[in-house]
Amino acid sequence: MAKRFAVYNGLQKPLIFKGFQGKFIYWGVGILLGGLVLGALTMSLVNMWLGALVLAGSITGGLLYLAGKQKKGLHAKSRSREILIHPSNLKKIHLYGPKIRI
Repeated sequence: MAKRFAVYNGLQKPLIFKGFQGKFIYWGVGILLGGLVLGALTMSLVNMWLGALVLAGSITGGLLYLAGKQKKGLHAKSRSREILIHPSNLKKIHLYGPKIRI
């Protein structure tokens, strides 16, 4: 007879790694790889010290930007602080054309 084990479904929370959660983990990995490629290109084409500076600056700046963007939430939406009033136009009631009386 086979043993039965309880299935652990998790706590239904987003994945968190080093303070980044959900889709921001993938963005962070992209920033790290992009900074590494940009720094390596700068090192090989221009100068080693400038490349190291570009590498450190792009990774640090990118991760700080990402951490600031994460504070808005997983689904960053534009948050308008305005009060929008839509005027009602009740004169255009005839939506389906003029009514014909027989």
